[in-house]
Amino acid sequence: MSHEDFKAAITGGQTALGIEFGSTRIKAVLIDRRFETIASGSYEWENQLKDGYWTYDREEIIKGLQAAYREMKQEVSSKYGVTLQTIGSIGFSAMMHGYMAFDKQGELLVPFRTWRNATTGAAAKALTELFQFNIPERWTIAHLYQAILSGEAHVPNLDHVTTLAGYIHWLLTGEKAIGIGDASGVFPIEESSHDYHPAMVQQFDELVTAKGYSWNLRGLLPKVHVAGEQAGTLTAEGAKWLDPDGDLNAGIPLCPPEGDAGTGMVATNSVKKRTGNVSVGTSVFAMIVLEHELSRLYPEIDMVTTPDGSPVAMVHANNCSSDLNAWMGLFREFAQAMGYEADSGKLFGVLLNKALEADPDAGGLMSYGYLSGENITGLEQGRPLFVRSPESRFNLANFMRTHLFSAFGALKLGMDILTENEKVAIDSLLGHGGLFKTPVVGQKALAAALNVPISVMSTAGEGGAWGMALLASYMGSKSEGESLDQFLGEQVFRDVEGTEIAPDAADVEGFRVFIERYKAGLAIEQAAVDHLN
Repeated sequence: MSHEDFKAAITGGQTALGIEFGSTRIKAVLIDRRFETIASGSYEWENQLKDGYWTYDREEIIKGLQAAYREMKQEVSSKYGVTLQTIGSIGFSAMMHGYMAFDKQGELLVPFRTWRNATTGAAAKALTELFQFNIPERWTIAHLYQAILSGEAHVPNLDHVTTLAGYIHWLLTGEKAIGIGDASGVFPIEESSHDYHPAMVQQFDELVTAKGYSWNLRGLLPKVHVAGEQAGTLTAEGAKWLDPDGDLNAGIPLCPPEGDAGTGMVATNSVKKRTGNVSVGTSVFAMIVLEHELSRLYPEIDMVTTPDGSPVAMVHANNCSSDLNAWMGLFREFAQAMGYEADSGKLFGVLLNKALEADPDAGGLMSYGYLSGENITGLEQGRPLFVRSPESRFNLANFMRTHLFSAFGALKLGMDILTENEKVAIDSLLGHGGLFKTPVVGQKALAAALNVPISVMSTAGEGGAWGMALLASYMGSKSEGESLDQFLGEQVFRDVEGTEIAPDAADVEGFRVFIERYKAGLAIEQAAVDHLN
């Protein structure tokens, strides 16, 4: 689009705004009806450990919201010479789970407890056993029940419990609403009704009935919405919260607030059944859209949903690229000691590509990149570890392949539960994250590990705020009866370029040998935890 086209879209309200609250950055992205970014803004922040809980101050939540919006608004003004006064549709997303609890006056009863808090073990275990449904420690219902078990003084005064995205939406619209994807990290969802699972809601109420609280669970939780529905409009007070300058008009429609897992699925066109995405970074997680719910409970698998309500199996491993990055740092030090300055792109490119020259099974080498514990393999703590036998073929190519394969080791074990135990069919997966900046190598390793074609799209780096803007745009512009996956596939991603790499038979067999060695060597990792303090 031309400069004048963008300007006309802005003044005519032919736009959508997505704002996402990530763990280290709040980002605002304004897009046009062709889904191109017009302007963006951001605000950096960090969680703090206060009184034993990881949290963000309520004041900084508001400050960050306004700062990200203001920077985006200023970019609109400087680029196009207009003051932003209206927007076609708006949506908010945030890191999922956690606990924000309010009384009848709308006052926050305890500081925001984020997903990072591992303080709800007793509650999560008890609810998992009660529901026969996996309740991770980070889920909102686990935080609530732990507060009950601990006898926290605020519990009898509860009126409303929500997530961070739900809070922002409520602040700006007055509506206690939540998108179904975010809601699936609050409480289990029933697929047929697209609502909180009624039998489990009843079980919870019966569990706490002796406490004599004036509230019941359904009254506490926000109303569930699916993608495409309108979940409120920007109030005059909400417009002032978002834009303290007073330029933004009230009355703008808002789509349901979502979680960061949902916006990641949207931003990677991974909401269709039998597809999914793998996010690779410090940790690694795969989101697989299922054709049907799993047959039984698996502690290694979280059950969530897409923004339009399809069941999703989430395999999350705590450790992925951190140890690989640490070795890269060591190689950088060596290069500098030899008098060479290698930028990160060249360093990663050269070393990762050596893995393509390696033996299929990485030559008998083994590593565990466990900087922290790993729930999938039952390790409560981690010790980064590299091991080889006298017969191992120890060279740079095999060394690099070992660390690449190991980065996907725990993920592979979780995925095997889906593909082998549950016979889940997966047609394709989309990979995103820094490891895929080096072409081919990461895709080939992941394809070998999961035995599924791996694609990387040119838009994979756009991020969750852009995904949230797409959800806002879907609400505002979808055709009658148009599903979310149709909207994404036929409109947003129709002409998007990408590369797909299919599994290589030799690589798949090599990874099979490697993962058997990986499983057998977990006792070595446990011994390191036990004896290396």
